[in-house]
Parts: sequence; structure tokens; C-alpha cells
Amino acid sequence: MNKIIARKVEAELRAFVGADVYIHSEATSFVFVRNFKVKVTDALIAGEGPFRVALRFDGHGWLRMEALTHYETDEKGRLLLAGYDDRGRMNVALHLGKEPFPE
Repeated sequence: MNKIIARKVEAELRAFVGADVYIHSEATSFVFVRNFKVKVTDALIAGEGPFRVALRFDGHGWLRMEALTHYETDEKGRLLLAGYDDRGRMNVALHLGKEPFPE
């Protein structure tokens, strides 16, 4: 994975606006969501690093993930965002794809 460059990730996020998107999201062992399908109507990135990403769904709901540090786009066009601590452990993840993630 690459360190987040806000302008690059913002461009990647914008590719999902207006589309039906499958979400995978987790925060350590406290929250886990997989293949939650929504229509993304807005996508924002903020911060100086670590970063925050907010996604608006169907014009009436939000998902916000904080402490994101790295990203990549895989061969299937999915945007994979993750937040790692200073010891290299993943604390949060937010993945977006136009097809379901494997279960």
C-alpha cells in the first residue's frame, strides 16, 4: 500500500460518486461490515495525515472513517484504504468496490 496523497485519493473516491458501491469497513475488532451496498452521492477526504474519509449514501446517511494512512487501487478497480499505527498494525479499513467483496 502507498501513503495517502489526499488529491490522488480524492480523485479515486470521486470515481464512486453516483454509483452503487459495495463497502467493506472495519475498525480493529469493534466494527465489521462487508458487502453493504449503497449509492454514493458524495465522497470527501480531509486532514493532514492521518486522514478522514466521509461517504454520503443515497443523499441521507454518512459513513466516516478516521485515522487512514495508506491506500491502493487493486486490479478490479476497488479502492482499498487502511490506517496503520506506528508499529505497522492495521487499525481501520475502508474498501469500496463496484462488485461484491469475497465472503
